[in-house]
Amino acid sequence: MLIKIDDLRGPEVAQILTEHLTDMYAVSPPESVHALDLDKLRKPEITFWSVWDGNQLAGCGALKELDATHAEIKSMRTANAYRGKGVAVKIMEHILGVAAERNYQRLSLETGTQDFFIPARKLYERFGFEYCGPFGDYAEDPYSAFMTKSL
Repeated sequence: MLIKIDDLRGPEVAQILTEHLTDMYAVSPPESVHALDLDKLRKPEITFWSVWDGNQLAGCGALKELDATHAEIKSMRTANAYRGKGVAVKIMEHILGVAAERNYQRLSLETGTQDFFIPARKLYERFGFEYCGPFGDYAEDPYSAFMTKSL
């Protein structure tokens, strides 16, 4: 599998992000959806990666710099056909490597509290993320779980 920085212009990436947003709005109230659309992911403080298996998009993930020492993981998504095949692990390892290269001291993320998000929370726990309070511009929300990891 190839992980590359993506310009968010391909139809495959647009499709996976549409699926991601559709799922988020299906399981969370609108005010509790913090997933970013294509335009918001194109901001300069965000690096977005796509994961490819040949010409098939297997997944994606992004890293948003909050400040010089703290970044947030965004837009983690595995394509339906690749679930359970280690794509999320590969992108998480890649993001952690980039975070170390950039000398971040902390990575944080927001995910959902509903059962739909159990696989995501288990993945983050596996990589040493611990539950915490809101960070950045987030506020307490019964539909949000906040996690962080010191690097």
